[in-house]
Amino acid sequence: MKARLPEEYRGGQAAMLQRLQKMQEEVARTQEEVENTAFCASVGGGAVTAEVNGKHEVRSIKIKPEVVDPDDTEMLEDLLMAALNEALSKADAAMEEGIQRAQGGLSVPGML
Repeated sequence: MKARLPEEYRGGQAAMLQRLQKMQEEVARTQEEVENTAFCASVGGGAVTAEVNGKHEVRSIKIKPEVVDPDDTEMLEDLLMAALNEALSKADAAMEEGIQRAQGGLSVPGML
């Protein structure tokens, strides 16, 4: 008994290469979109807010004045790290989700 391939997988190597090229273009477009998207995270009940883009560049940091205590800089440092790490995690998750969507479930080595 022969296995039947779905219609989109028929057509030989040329068709497969064409699908892979289309997928690569979609992945590149998705990466560009995510790189240009802002990802925000707020911690400490809104005491510190960080914004990064998909390239992991910090775009802004906002700190409420009541959080600034010269005698407790460790707390402010912790809040900054938490906000930045959360914003970066959001950017990473968006990139991963976008790439998976662009690949349509097809895993290609070297394409994230």
